[in-house]
Amino acid sequence: MSVKLLAFAQAGDRLGFRERVIDCAPEETPRAILARLAPTLDPATLRVAVDCEYAGWDAPIGQASEIALIPPVSGG
Repeated sequence: MSVKLLAFAQAGDRLGFRERVIDCAPEETPRAILARLAPTLDPATLRVAVDCEYAGWDAPIGQASEIALIPPVSGG
């Protein structure tokens, strides 16, 4: 299945793209997908959202259509 991967701010800079459609299996986790795409990128520095809801790194993505990688936000 195809999933849209969004990478915001520094996550996009480190991955080299802001948006990309990738092939994934429903049983894959965001952690496994990130490891496949960017093995040196530490997920501890990011939050992940699956279909616009914050999710755990180790939960299968199921039939998701979108995954977002969100770096920490600062400011006020």
